[in-house]
Amino acid sequence: MSRVDPDKPEETRDQFQLYSHQMWYLGKNENLIDLCQKIDSDHLDILIMPEIAVSARVGPLACLRLAPIQCTTWAHPVTSGSPYMDYFLSSHLMEPDNGDEHYSETLIRLPNLAFAIGKKEVILHEKNRSDFGLRQDSVIFWCCQSLFKYLPEHDYIFATVAQHSPTFQFAFIESDHSPIVTETFKKRLQATFRQLDLNYEDYCLFLPRLNRSDFSIVTQLSDIFLDCLSWSGGFTTTEAIIAGLPIVTCPGELMRARHSYGILTMIGITETIAESIENYIAIAVRLGLDRQWRQAISQKILENGDRMFEDQACITALEAFFQDAVEKKQQMDDG
Repeated sequence: MSRVDPDKPEETRDQFQLYSHQMWYLGKNENLIDLCQKIDSDHLDILIMPEIAVSARVGPLACLRLAPIQCTTWAHPVTSGSPYMDYFLSSHLMEPDNGDEHYSETLIRLPNLAFAIGKKEVILHEKNRSDFGLRQDSVIFWCCQSLFKYLPEHDYIFATVAQHSPTFQFAFIESDHSPIVTETFKKRLQATFRQLDLNYEDYCLFLPRLNRSDFSIVTQLSDIFLDCLSWSGGFTTTEAIIAGLPIVTCPGELMRARHSYGILTMIGITETIAESIENYIAIAVRLGLDRQWRQAISQKILENGDRMFEDQACITALEAFFQDAVEKKQQMDDG
């Protein structure tokens, strides 16, 4: 089970169909009982639920035993806490040394990023910054994570970076959950910028929700990608790499705060991986002020970015894990 492209759901489902021996799609009117009966009738060896806490219909399945072996993974990067989930499929590059302590499941560290990412070409476009309300002469910091990922304890970072230049502009995206989320975040920024005698509206822009194409275009039009500290970028980070944006990140204690760290490590770009929040701020400021260094990092990303795509090592390892897990389960049942 996985999310489809919200812009092209039929195309995404067709791709799943093409590479599947069998596929069925859960309609909006089918309830939890229908779903459970369909899964049970398939007599699966392994059931993978990647988005337990994202989908209201998938979530309850984690509390049921529907297959002999059940796994979840980092589409929602936190343990399920369910005794019926056996394995958590994660990334070797993203997990800290003590990662096993963070899961009720048995942690499986698959090579590199754990899943192969398909190569995506840069979208050719004729749009410019003014089409999105971005200032033409500013250094644009792309802050495109869902607003609920930004914790109040980190709000001061934006104001601290902003005080180094009036040309800095931070581009956020409005929440798709509720206008209250956006307005609350704006009030938080207003308060923290005011502490440095700055007006947050001079530095912060909130874009409306963007379709996939416009999201990629705004990424290309930006200068620097500021990763979220509490919940690192995944899709957004790969988009930034495709566009050649320098990415500032600071790996946290848990895997969900280490996505960008793992991706940058895989492509050999470590200059913008911070060791602390203070270092994160210093790197962001330097990238904003030092255009030559920013361009050098961007060029290196464009040269190394292909290392991230079409990884076969993780696929081979995932296949080996499936086979091994099924064999162990059969041995336990026979014994």
